[in-house]
Amino acid sequence: MVTTLYRVFKYGLQNFLRNYLVSIATVLVMLLAVIVFQGLLIFGVIGDRSLGTIKDKIDISVDFADSVSEDDVLQVKGVLEKMPEVKSVAYISKDAALEKFKERHAGDEDVTRALQEIESNPLQASLNIKAHDPKGYAVIADYFKDEKFKNMVTNVSYSQNQTVIERLSRIMDVGRSMGFILIVVMSIVAGIVSFNTILLAINSNKDEIGIMRLVGASNAFVRGPYIIVGAIYGIVSAFLATIITTPFVLWANPAIRVIIPEFSMWSYFITHIFGFLGLNLLFAVGIGVISSVIVVRRYLTV
Repeated sequence: MVTTLYRVFKYGLQNFLRNYLVSIATVLVMLLAVIVFQGLLIFGVIGDRSLGTIKDKIDISVDFADSVSEDDVLQVKGVLEKMPEVKSVAYISKDAALEKFKERHAGDEDVTRALQEIESNPLQASLNIKAHDPKGYAVIADYFKDEKFKNMVTNVSYSQNQTVIERLSRIMDVGRSMGFILIVVMSIVAGIVSFNTILLAINSNKDEIGIMRLVGASNAFVRGPYIIVGAIYGIVSAFLATIITTPFVLWANPAIRVIIPEFSMWSYFITHIFGFLGLNLLFAVGIGVISSVIVVRRYLTV
């Protein structure tokens, strides 16, 4: 058994090296597919982090009338926290709102003078609500359209944030769809090239295959080397894609830090490099092996 496996791997490697020009061309095409795949993984990480940053800055602010007691506001807060769309709810009292306002305009003498002249607190108690998903803000805003809030709530900020929220949702949906489509297209192209390369190898080795049949070689022994070749295409492509992508990530990291200051793509890539390599191997070897299995089943029967 071990001897048979050794010979299958040996003949597979020989086929890869024997047709080295065709093998290089196949690896290059598959390399492009893997680079696109890894690029989408990296941009997916960047997109998730940047969208996460944007989502953290988006919320709904609900202002309550001065006649509403703190207990009533906290009761509404408790109901909101039980909604599946709600991630967090922060209560900001009139006094806390005034302190934040003063801190924000600490250097503005006109604002300070105006507050001194008013003498009373002009701000209202409010709830700042964050959702798990941007699409959830519409549900939360609809909740405050109930008649019971007519005299309680003076303002809901969803209308101001609605455009940003809807655009963010569309960007996320389109990005996922386009990425999936691009991966499928590149996988099909790489699979077709690998398929034709294996078929070419089979046609060029007809005499050798005929001799193997005459001496009673098993079906697995005849087909195995060509499946191994497909796997080698994938392995070489996956390693090359990881090596080639690494300096580009390092080069792009400063620009990414400008967009997301708190996130280092380079650090993330290095700490997860074996995960990226594993996914690349799974993707590339899968394409190579599947295309090889299809061609040997169709054109190489014993």
